[in-house]
Formats: sequence, C-alpha cells, structure tokens
Amino acid sequence: MAKRTRSRSLRGRITLVSTAIVAATLVGGAVVFALVLRGVLLDELHTAVERDLEQIETELDTGSGLSGLDADDDDVLFQITDGSGALLAASEALEGRQLGVDGDDDAQTIRVPDEDTDYLVVAEEHDDTTVVAGRSLENVDEAVATVGVLLAGAVPLLTGIVALLTWIVVGRALAPVERMRREVDTVTATNLERRINDPGRDDEIGRLAHTMNSMLDRLDTSQRAQRQFVSDASHELRSPLASLRQYAEVAQAHPDRVNLDDLSEAVLDEGDRLERLVAGMLLLARVSERRATATGTAVDLDDLILAEARRLRDTMALSVDSSGVGAARVHGDQNLLGQVVRNLVDNAAQHASGRVSLSLGLVDGQALLAVEDDGHGVPPGERDRVFERFVRLDESRARASGGTGLGLAIVRESVQAHGGTVRIVDSALGGARFEVRVPAAAEA
Repeated sequence: MAKRTRSRSLRGRITLVSTAIVAATLVGGAVVFALVLRGVLLDELHTAVERDLEQIETELDTGSGLSGLDADDDDVLFQITDGSGALLAASEALEGRQLGVDGDDDAQTIRVPDEDTDYLVVAEEHDDTTVVAGRSLENVDEAVATVGVLLAGAVPLLTGIVALLTWIVVGRALAPVERMRREVDTVTATNLERRINDPGRDDEIGRLAHTMNSMLDRLDTSQRAQRQFVSDASHELRSPLASLRQYAEVAQAHPDRVNLDDLSEAVLDEGDRLERLVAGMLLLARVSERRATATGTAVDLDDLILAEARRLRDTMALSVDSSGVGAARVHGDQNLLGQVVRNLVDNAAQHASGRVSLSLGLVDGQALLAVEDDGHGVPPGERDRVFERFVRLDESRARASGGTGLGLAIVRESVQAHGGTVRIVDSALGGARFEVRVPAAAEA
C-alpha cells in the first residue's frame, strides 16, 4: 500500500511527466539530428561526385587522359561507355564490371555487383559517350552510425539526470507543503489555537501558509463564538425553565397556595419568554447563513420605517418624529431588514423618556437610517459591547420588559450580512443615536 501511495504522489507524477517530455524531446531531437547530418553528408558527397564528373568530361574534351582520378581508390568509381554501350574506361573498383546507369543527371544509389558497399553515382551524356561517376556511401553510413551510437548513450543518460534533478527539486519545493500537512493534521477541535510555521516568503508556499493560518483563525474564532453562544444560551434558557419548574413544584406541593390562574399566567409568561429566546437564536443562525445578498430583492426602507412609526404611535404613549424619513431603496432580504428596523425602534422606545426620532436618507451612495431617543444613552465604553449576544446594560429593566439580549445582536449580524455597518453616537435629543449604513440599490 505504501508503494502504491508513493507512486501516486504529486512528486512522482511531476517527475514522471517531466522525464517523459524530456525523453520524447531528446529522442525526437536525436532522430532529426541524425537525419540532418546524413542529409548534409549526402549533399557534400553529391557535390564531390559532380566535381568528379566535370573533371572527367574536361579531360575527355582535352584528350589528356583520366589522370586526375585515382583509378585504384575503392571509394571512387567512374565508367565511360560509348553510344552502343561498350565499356571504354572504368575504375579498378569495378574490376571490369559494367554499371547499368541511365544518363539522366540524377543522383542514384546503387550497389556494385558482388560488393557490400553502396555508391552514390551520377550519369551524364557527353558527346557520343555516357560518363558515370560515383563515390562510396561507406563513410557517410559510418559517420551517421557513430553519431547514432553516441546519441543512443547520451539520451538515456540525460533523461536519467533530468529525472534525478526533477525528483530532488520537486521534493525540496514540496517539502514545506508536506510539513504544513503534518502540522495541520495535528490540529483538532481541542487545539485550534495552533498555527503552522509561516516562512514569510511572498510566493505560493508563503501565501498557502498565510491562507491556512487565516482559515485556522476563522475556525478558532467561530468555535469560540459557538462555545460562548452555547454557554450564554444555556444560561438564558435555564432561568425561564427554572421558573416554570419552581411554579410547578410549588403548585404540586402546596395546591392551596397557587391557584390555576396564577399558574397559567406564569406558564404563559415564561413560555413566551422561551419562545422569544428560541426565535432570536434561530434568527441569528439564519442570518449567519445568509451572508450573500445577491439573491435579495429591492427593498424600500422608508416603507418599513414609516410602518414601524405608525405601530409605535398606536401602541405607546411616545412622541414619534418621522419627518426626516426620505426615500431610500436597498438590495437585500426584506424580512431581515424589517427585523433590523423593528429591533432598533423597540430598543429606542424601551429606553426613551418620551421622544423617539426616525430619519432616513442617502449619503455617499449609502442608505443612512438613524433611530434616536431622549433616554440616558449608552456610555462610550459600552457601545460595542451592547451588540454582543445576551448583553443587557440594565439587567433588571431588560428582564422586566421581556428583553432577551438578542435584539441588537440581530441588528448587527443582519446589517453586516447586507454589507453595511451600525454604530452608536450621542443624540441631539440627549439619548442614543443608532446609525445604520447599507449600500443603496442602483437606480434603474
């Protein structure tokens, strides 16, 4: 199994592919080189044969005899025949044998009878004779064969060197990746704080290490938030469950002290509180899954705000100023945006002394929603913490009003899911001013 795994490794595949490519290139280059070399040598030999032919014709014209050619040289042959085909003169290499070559001026490769050597010959008509000149191909064949032997030994050697170097280089290049793999393999749910060694280089390995550490940071942060959320949720759910259990135990032990109306009212109150807690936690989980807003629709924020203003006037004895609400359209989830507006309005109404102000407008391509009250405000040191889950600055007042501590957390998560921001500043009314900025939808 180890051998099979190793053969499928990236290092082995890269070495195999690169070696195959280099081997194919070298073999192809060797074949082309041998063919080109043979062609060059044949061209040179053909030139020499043409030169011999011209020399024979010149000597025939001058009548000086064939003194310029060595008749005893086995690598050079010539033949002169008359119009009837009778042999007039020939080199010693022919030993009286006659070559059947037509005088068509084209180079031909022939083999002399009873000889093992091929010759390149050229025949040409001259006056009433046919002149044939040729040279042996033995030297050309030997040169090409020698080069072929050298290439046959060099190609495997070079291929082996390339394979070895590729194996070493790729192994060293992938060594940091293997080290990272071993380090990440040791990371479990109990030690997410561990990080891999970042070489600090601005290359693929360095960026991979940075990306993996960023991933571990996100996982660590997510796990911490999850643990904190589970802990807080458990704590928040324990209180209404304990109250219900207490009422039930008292009613069971002392039925004369607790009448049915009191028990029913307690069960309904605590059940309503449990329902709000569960609904808030489910909404937060759903918001976390809807980070992308591309699938949303165009939402008129002014309609949502004016609807909440009417609800607040009808249900509470507060002065609600909505004169600053202008038209603004954003792209997103209408239910989540409606929950944002409602939670901010309910929070302002809960802490206001008598006045609440709502405003909406477009600023620098963003929809700016502001909800203000004339209450006690939020201390600067607590303005970030109030957006955390289950945080209540006024614990007794929040519990008395049925607050779950999730409203502002839902606001922040929902706004961030729409690519926006939320912050708290001092209000001109004397209390807190919640400002929400969300990218405005492009006008058609």
